Amino acid sequence: MNLPNYFIADLPPEASVTPGMIHEACQTLKRNRELYLAQRSTRSLIHVLSHLAKEWLNPEFLFRKLALADGPRATGFSRATLETGLDGFFKALTIEALEALLEQDLGHSDRLDQIVVSGPEQKLNRGSIVIAPELIVHFAAGNLPNPTLMSMLLGLLTRSAQFIKCASNASFLPRLFAHSLYDAEPKLGACLELAEWKGGHEALEQALFEEANCVTATGTDENLAQIRRRLPLSVRFVSYGSRLSFAYVAHEVLSGLHARKIVERAARDIVAWNQLGCLSPHVIYVQSGGALAPDKFAEMLAEVLAERELTEPRGELPVETAAVIASRRAIYDLRAAHSPDTRHWCSHGSTAWTVVYEADPRFQISCLNRFIYIKEVRDLTEALQSADSVRGQVSTVGLAVPEHKAQELATELARWGATRVCPLGQMQNPPLAWRHDGRPALSDLVTWTDWEQ
Repeated sequence: MNLPNYFIADLPPEASVTPGMIHEACQTLKRNRELYLAQRSTRSLIHVLSHLAKEWLNPEFLFRKLALADGPRATGFSRATLETGLDGFFKALTIEALEALLEQDLGHSDRLDQIVVSGPEQKLNRGSIVIAPELIVHFAAGNLPNPTLMSMLLGLLTRSAQFIKCASNASFLPRLFAHSLYDAEPKLGACLELAEWKGGHEALEQALFEEANCVTATGTDENLAQIRRRLPLSVRFVSYGSRLSFAYVAHEVLSGLHARKIVERAARDIVAWNQLGCLSPHVIYVQSGGALAPDKFAEMLAEVLAERELTEPRGELPVETAAVIASRRAIYDLRAAHSPDTRHWCSHGSTAWTVVYEADPRFQISCLNRFIYIKEVRDLTEALQSADSVRGQVSTVGLAVPEHKAQELATELARWGATRVCPLGQMQNPPLAWRHDGRPALSDLVTWTDWEQ
């Protein structure tokens, strides 16, 4: 892949990044923002982003072809996994969805352009406008590209200059997206900077902290706490810590041909991005007492995952990661040999997928990469009691339940602490206006100014 050296991340691996280089890049970003971005209308930016998304869905688009051709080697995901994941992300970037995001988070799609008096504000004789940070610095996680791409989109919508610090060996897809924006609108591309280095380089990070108005970071709770301690008090900090997800399947939906559809939806959530995101299920709780017993659900899921491996292979893993999966499998081999309460199925000759059934409903942390636990429970109440050890850390719960029960169970999950409830099969495909960790994405970045009349 030969791309122009527009960004620091484009430099050859042997090139060194210095604090002075960071300082100069941030100053350039701020100047470019003032010249090319600060006065752009929100509507024009929406059209640029939605048009670029359509380009990414075009099989002949140069940057998409590069992503699918070079992505497996650069990211570890198979071509089919990349194709499915990128299609899901860019299909959501429509004009209507972007306008809905602005209206949801800011109350009006023009709130970034001018003082707006909305319906409720009219009664209070008040209007308001939101002001974006001059420079946002993003510390991106390295496991999935979509959160980084979403951060870049939000920054563009708010008309902020952005410096994206990618995790080591994780800049490939963000770089391609940034180059595609530069190719479509060079002046907008000039308001972005991307760089990549191993975490813990305090001199480089300090140079960023001194320039930023807002810092966003995704990572472990420990790493986020370290960033928070080092940030100046004047810098806004938006953090997204470690989260995990699970699913719940009611016995009423596991009858006849419909059972196969439910299992296929579960497989879709496991296969998506190789189960590596915070929205991927670690455990699927299956209610007992139905036409399809939980262990038979697990057996059918194993069959579907074997089929999916043929059409959407997981891809190769580092030796140490594969060793962890093999070691975990050995534990369940031993348990299954001595107790009918444990069964497991796995791919032969590889670690491509693993399904473990346990009658013990206690929540288990999966080693991911298509390694899933199926747990038998009496009802959702028992599932939540069994997941109490991760209460407060759960992002998404995927549901497969009768329609007339869905709202009641979603309310129960909300009161328990889940911040997103969605249909099974959609766990790794949130809508654009999804409130990440229960917080509005745009509102976290901006400052409101009220005008009292």
